[in-house]
Amino acid sequence: MLTPLQQRLLNDFQRDFPLSPRPYLDIAKQLGVSEDDVLSALTELSDQHFISRIGPIIPPNQLGVSTLVAMAIPEQQLQAVADKISTHPEINHNYEREHRFNLWFVAIASDAEHLQAVLDAIELETGYKTMSLPLLDDFFIDLGFKMDFHHA
Repeated sequence: MLTPLQQRLLNDFQRDFPLSPRPYLDIAKQLGVSEDDVLSALTELSDQHFISRIGPIIPPNQLGVSTLVAMAIPEQQLQAVADKISTHPEINHNYEREHRFNLWFVAIASDAEHLQAVLDAIELETGYKTMSLPLLDDFFIDLGFKMDFHHA
């Protein structure tokens, strides 16, 4: 069961997150609670897997360069390979797909040379080839949505 504060945090700050030295204090002032209340509520939401990260969504190739990457990994090694890939700071997430190419992730780097070096390192560390799928057309998907916490 989510608290009213947790519900407000989930609904009201998916967009227009304060860009300031103390954003959680700014949120706390808007909601009439303490900064510690906000931080505790967000920690609980994270611990309960309601949120996985707090951070900006930057359109592809606006800062540095990026590519979608697919790999074909034997099922029994999928988790181990995903864990290795996730150690690279250039990888923001990876996920399993039901396909021969069953591991997908986005790689972001400062420039094309750095990006290729990351993919080369992943291939060397894992023993599996990467397939780079660079962005050709940009489609914006708004990932924010209003949550209804009222149950009948």
